[in-house]
Amino acid sequence: MKGRAFARFTQMAVIGFAGFPALTLAQTAAESVLIRVTEGQLSGSADGVLASEPVNRLVSDPSVSLSRMGGRGLEPVVRGQSQDRVDVLLDGIRVEGACPNRMDPPTSRLSSALAPVLEVRTNNRTLRWGPIAGGQIVATTADPRFDDNATTGQVTIGGSDNGSGRLINATAAVGSENTWLRLSGGYDEADDYEDGDGNKVRSAYENTEGRVDGAWTAGNGFYIKGMVSRQEEDDVKYAGSGMDAPKTDTDMYRLELGSPVADGEWSLLAWQADVDHIMDNFSLRSAGMMKMQTDSTTETRGMRFILDQSPGTSTDWAVGADLETNDWDAKLSNLTNPMPMTVSFMWPGVERERVGIFAEGFRRIARDVKVGAGVRYDRVEMDATRAGDVASMGMTPAMLYQSAYGTTDVKPEDNNVSGFLSGEWRLPHNQALTLTASRSVRSPGVTERYLARNTSSGSWIGNPGLDTEKHHKAELALSGSKDQWSWKPVIWVDQVDDFVRRYEETPADVRYENIDARLLGVEMMIGWTDGTWNSSSTLASVRGENRDNNQSLAQIPPVQFVQTLGWHHMGHSIEARWQLARRQDRIDAESGLDAGTSPGYGVFSLSGSHPLMEHLTFSWALDNLFDNTWAPHVSRANTDPFNPDAVRVNEPGRTLRAALTAKW
Repeated sequence: MKGRAFARFTQMAVIGFAGFPALTLAQTAAESVLIRVTEGQLSGSADGVLASEPVNRLVSDPSVSLSRMGGRGLEPVVRGQSQDRVDVLLDGIRVEGACPNRMDPPTSRLSSALAPVLEVRTNNRTLRWGPIAGGQIVATTADPRFDDNATTGQVTIGGSDNGSGRLINATAAVGSENTWLRLSGGYDEADDYEDGDGNKVRSAYENTEGRVDGAWTAGNGFYIKGMVSRQEEDDVKYAGSGMDAPKTDTDMYRLELGSPVADGEWSLLAWQADVDHIMDNFSLRSAGMMKMQTDSTTETRGMRFILDQSPGTSTDWAVGADLETNDWDAKLSNLTNPMPMTVSFMWPGVERERVGIFAEGFRRIARDVKVGAGVRYDRVEMDATRAGDVASMGMTPAMLYQSAYGTTDVKPEDNNVSGFLSGEWRLPHNQALTLTASRSVRSPGVTERYLARNTSSGSWIGNPGLDTEKHHKAELALSGSKDQWSWKPVIWVDQVDDFVRRYEETPADVRYENIDARLLGVEMMIGWTDGTWNSSSTLASVRGENRDNNQSLAQIPPVQFVQTLGWHHMGHSIEARWQLARRQDRIDAESGLDAGTSPGYGVFSLSGSHPLMEHLTFSWALDNLFDNTWAPHVSRANTDPFNPDAVRVNEPGRTLRAALTAKW
C-alpha cells in the first residue's frame, strides 16, 4: 500500500517540479508572495510561559472546551466536536495519537518551550490542510528574531503551589534572519493536585522535550527548513481512566523546501512522526486481580506540495497535492502470570493511506466584494493487517467485527470530495459580512473502524463498515469596529450525513453506527479598549441533535460565557477573567461519553506580567481564586479511587503559578 502511494505522489511531484527551476532562479527575495489564511481566532498570547500544556491557552475561547482525563492530555472540543473531527497541525505536521483511549491527543505534542501561536479554524476557508469536519487547531512556531544580534533566546523557571508543579524551559538561537540554528528544551512535572473541596485528583506527570531546528534562505528566495524533536512523558496518572501511562515517547522530523516562482511561490513539506505508548493498571496504582498492559504505536509519514500564485492585486489561487500514510498497532496483554497472554489486538496492524489534491481561488470582483471557492478530492484506503490473528479467548478481530456488525470486509476504500464557497462584503462603518458554505467529508478514524477490545468484563469493537461523514456547513459572520469598540456575531449550522455515533449496546459493550445529525450554534464577541484598559465579552452556544431518534448528541458543551478585563501600562499587564457555563441537561446517556448531566459554574481568575529589568520578566496567575469545585461538562467520568463519588474529573482548586523569564 505504501509503495503505491509514494509512487503516485512522486509522479505528481515530478510533474509539478518540471517547469520550476528556471522560473525559480529568475525571482528575487524582495518579491511578496502567497495567499495568507487569516480566518479563525488566535489565542490571546504566544508567550504562554505559565501553561505546562499550551492548549490550555484556548480556555478563553468559548467555542473551545477542554476535556480533562488527568494532568496532561487535554482534549479540545470545538463547537461540540472532538477527537478525529478536530485536526491538529503542528507547524504543518499532522500527528496521530498512539493511545486507543486518547491519553495522548495530538495537542499534547505542542511545545511548551517554544509556545506556538494557536489558531482555531471552524470552517473551510482553505483546503490546503484538508477539509474541516469539526474544527482545526493550527500551531505555528515563530522563527527566531535577531534584531541585528548574533544570538537570541530565553530561559523560563516557574512553579505552582497546587500539585507542586515545577518547570524549566530554554531556547537559544544563533545566526541571522536568513540562516539560523535553534536549540530548545524543557522539563516540567507535577504531583496530584487538589480540587476545590481539597480532594486529591490523580494528575501527576513528568514531561521532557527537546528540539533542534534551523533554516537557510538563499539570495533568490529559495529556502530550506528542518526540525527534529523528541518528547518523553513519564508516569502520567489519569483520574478518568482505569489505566495510567508510565511512558509515552514521540519523535518528529520535518523538512520543508520552497522558493518564489512566477507570481507566488511553491513549497514542499515532508514529515515523520513516531509515537510509542504504554498504559497499564499496576505501575502507578495498586493492581487489581489482573495486571493488564497495552503497548501501542503509531507511525505517520507525510508529504505536501503547494503552489501559491497571485497574478494580480485582485486574484489569488493555489493548487496542491499531499500524501499521508499511518500505521497503528495496539495489543492488550495480561501480565498476571509469568507467561504474558495476549488478550486483544486492539488496533490489529491498521494501515491507512490517503492521497489528496486540491485547487482553490479568491478574487476581488469589486472594491468591496471578494469571493472564493475551492474543491478537494481525497482517496482513503484502510486495512487491518492482523485482523486474522487469534487472541486469548479464541477470537480474532475479524470474528469480532462479523459478530458485532455482520461485516467481513476490513479494507474500506473512500472517495471523499469536499469544497467551499465564500463571500466577503465590506459594509459602511468599517464592517464586513462573511458567508461561507462548505462540504467536508471525513473518513472514520482507526478506533471507530477497527478497535477490537474483547475481555471477560466487556467489549469495545469498531465498525469497518462505517460510511464516511459528510458535513454540510453554512456560517454567517458580521465583524466590525468603531472608535474603541469591536464586535463579531456569528451564526452557523452543520448538517451531518452518516455521523459516526458511539453507543453502548450494553453497559459493558461499546459499538459504533452511522446516524444523521445536526449541530447549530451562535457566537458573539464584543471588545473595547482605550489603549490602557481593555475588555472583551464572548459567548458561545451549541445544540447537537441526533436526527434519527430526535435525541441529543454526546459531549455537547453548555452555553459558555467569558468576560475579561485587562490593564496595560509601561510593559505591565494585569487581567481578570470570569468563566461561566450554564448547566447541561441535554446528553446522550447511551453513548458512554457523557457522565450524566452537569451543573453550571463560574470561575474567576487573575494573571499578570511585569518587567523587572531590561531582560527579566515576572509572570503570575491565580487560577480559581474562590477555590470552587468544578468540571467542564465534556470532561471524562471520574474513576479515581481518591474520589469515588465524583462524577467528572474536577479541575484544580485555587492555584498560584509564577515564573521568571530572561530574554536576550
